[in-house]
Amino acid sequence: RIFQFVFVISISCLSAAFALKMTAGGEQKIATPIKNVVIAIAMEAEAAPFVSHLGLEMDNDFFPKEVPFKAFRGDYEGCKVTVITNGKDTVHGTGVDNVGTVPAAMATFLALQKLNNTCDLLINAGTCGGFKAKGAGIGDVYLTTAVANHDRRIPIPDFVPYGIGRVDSVVATQLAKSIDAKMGVCTTANSLDKHEVDELHMKENDASVKDMEAAAIAWSCSLFNTPHFGVKSVTDIVDGDKPTQEEFFK
Repeated sequence: RIFQFVFVISISCLSAAFALKMTAGGEQKIATPIKNVVIAIAMEAEAAPFVSHLGLEMDNDFFPKEVPFKAFRGDYEGCKVTVITNGKDTVHGTGVDNVGTVPAAMATFLALQKLNNTCDLLINAGTCGGFKAKGAGIGDVYLTTAVANHDRRIPIPDFVPYGIGRVDSVVATQLAKSIDAKMGVCTTANSLDKHEVDELHMKENDASVKDMEAAAIAWSCSLFNTPHFGVKSVTDIVDGDKPTQEEFFK
């Protein structure tokens, strides 16, 4: 899985070779050549092999000193690459990875702000749960078509669309074909497990995969009008017969 993950993200960075289409104003437009990419990866263990593969170096001055986020930077095939991770928890003293929507949104915002509108594309890379009912299997790679939340339940009419928070991704059909990836909606929540009410909302989101960061990252990208999509590798089956936490660590 590690090799597959590194390979897929590496190929994604060679975006000049693919005709990525962006949805803007209801029309499909071809993206300009991509020279500056940010790759947001929540967990350091997920980012480490990719950082090593590309020979990226840590930039200690990229983020404000108050935050735990980390940035690794370098060039790959003529493209500037910045990998950001959420760092480790110091607030609660656990030392675990800062997973979830809050650190993901903040790290993404600060990274895009630092780059001052020079980021051509943001890729949210990481692991996810997949839905057997949508054809997902362990080891499958998905490119997101859109992201949404399934745990922001605000039953007030005007707030419902905000709570769901659906954001469309860059249309990367040609890229998906080139790397033999599947495509679908990624649904996001701050819990690793799920309950019956979560299942209802995940189905309403037409989700193919589930994670804990994608919708938050897309929200920050929207503030800067930065094109984005997710590359998700399935590590567990959401609608399977095994607990998520057990499959995740296998």
